[in-house]
Amino acid sequence: MGKGKLAKFADMASNPLVVECPFHQLRTEGFALRGHWNEQFFHNPNPIVLELGCGRGEYTVGLARQYPETNFIGVDIKGARMWHGAMTAQTEGLGNVAFLRTHIEFIHEMFAPDEVSQLWLTFPDPQMKKPSRRLTSTFFMERYRRFLVDGGIIHLKTDSRFMATYTMLMATHNQLPIREHTDDLYHSYLATECSALVEIQTYYEQMWLGRGLTIKYIQFLLPHQGELTEPDVEIPIDPYRSYDHQVTTTVKTRK
Repeated sequence: MGKGKLAKFADMASNPLVVECPFHQLRTEGFALRGHWNEQFFHNPNPIVLELGCGRGEYTVGLARQYPETNFIGVDIKGARMWHGAMTAQTEGLGNVAFLRTHIEFIHEMFAPDEVSQLWLTFPDPQMKKPSRRLTSTFFMERYRRFLVDGGIIHLKTDSRFMATYTMLMATHNQLPIREHTDDLYHSYLATECSALVEIQTYYEQMWLGRGLTIKYIQFLLPHQGELTEPDVEIPIDPYRSYDHQVTTTVKTRK
């Protein structure tokens, strides 16, 4: 039997790698580490990379192991899931790891301009009904611009053809430079060129691979300049919405 949620929350509260900022505190006092992550938390000047919607933190921890000269922060609101990565990083003594528990909608209030160099989006919910909630929507791109360096790198790994198609349309529509794109990561040249893309696997990625689905990967840049608008294109929806649930609607496409 897995460890109970209350025990996990207690572990998280005492784990020095975990940072929380309750909503009421954010609104009344702001976030103390904003603009000071390097000096006050990591105590080094190394680049900061975020994993948004980090879940169990497999990518945050895996990247930190491979790139010790970079600081990695996993961001999620679900502390019971994040517990796995936070405890692993603490046990291994990884000094370049942090976990931030917050809603991603508030992420621009947690970091100062130019404080972050790259973002990883690993298997986010494609939000087929709600464009503004997609982590690659222009709604979120505008938030990322507030703290990402000019031309910062965004990585997307997804099982969802809908999410990959939408992201490519959004990037090309807004003339965001696309550096890499594949609909089958594990059978592309990237599988041998970049070990982090295939050697680190999230819990859900392993399940999708076991089901025989291909993994899509997109890497693009986010310049500070230019107005961002949503693509006005209908996209075929995925036949499922999560690992255990099929789509029941008769609707075939979404914008």
